[in-house]
Amino acid sequence: MEKIRITVADDHAVLRSGLKAMLNYHPQFEVIAEAANGLETLASLEQCCPDVLILDLAMPGMSGVECIKEIRHRRIPCRILVLTMYDEEEYVKEVLRAGADGYVLKKSADTDLIEGIIKVHAGKKYLNDMLSESLLDNLLRSPATADSQCNPYNILSAREREVLRFLAQGYTNSEIGKRLSLSGKTIDTYRSRIMQKLNLHRKSELVNFAIQHKLVQL
Repeated sequence: MEKIRITVADDHAVLRSGLKAMLNYHPQFEVIAEAANGLETLASLEQCCPDVLILDLAMPGMSGVECIKEIRHRRIPCRILVLTMYDEEEYVKEVLRAGADGYVLKKSADTDLIEGIIKVHAGKKYLNDMLSESLLDNLLRSPATADSQCNPYNILSAREREVLRFLAQGYTNSEIGKRLSLSGKTIDTYRSRIMQKLNLHRKSELVNFAIQHKLVQL
C-alpha cells in the first residue's frame, strides 16, 4: 500500500517531533517534511508537495489562515488538515472558508488526527463529532443575518484577531511581538487599528469585547 505523504507545520519543535514520531509509527503514513512558520510551509510545499499538510493556526510571521489562502491561491494540490488549540466555532468556519479540508483540536489529536488524515486524503471534509454538533446546533439556532458587521470575524483580519486575543489575555506588546515574531511597535499599530475598527477606547472595553465574542474564555 502506498503511504500517505505528510508535511507537519507548527512553530513548536517539540510538538512537531512528537507528531512526526507518532505518524511515522503508523504503517499508512510518512512524514516527508516539517516547517516552523507560514513562509517555510509555502517553500516546503513548492519543493515537495505532500498528500496532506497538517497546519497549526498560530504561527509567527504568517497566520495559518493566511497560509491556507496562499496555498489555494498558488493551486498547490495538497489536502489541508488544521491542528489547533482554538475550539471556537468562528475559527472553524473561517478556516473551512479559506480552503482547509479538516479541523482537529490538539487536545483530542490522539483520537481524531489519524481519522482526519485518512478522511481528507480520501477527498472528504473532517470535523470531529463535538465540532460538527456545535456547528449544527448554532446553525439551527441562529438567524440568517448572524454574519453581520457586528461580528468581529468579519471586521478584523486573521492577524488582528490573533493580536486581540493576546491583548485580552493580558500580554504586553513586547510579549505578543515575541510570540508572533513581530516588533512591539508593529503590535502597537495592530492594537490601534483594532480599537479604531471596533470603536473601542479603553483596554477594559477591548477585554469585554473579546469575552463577549468568545475570543477568550473566563
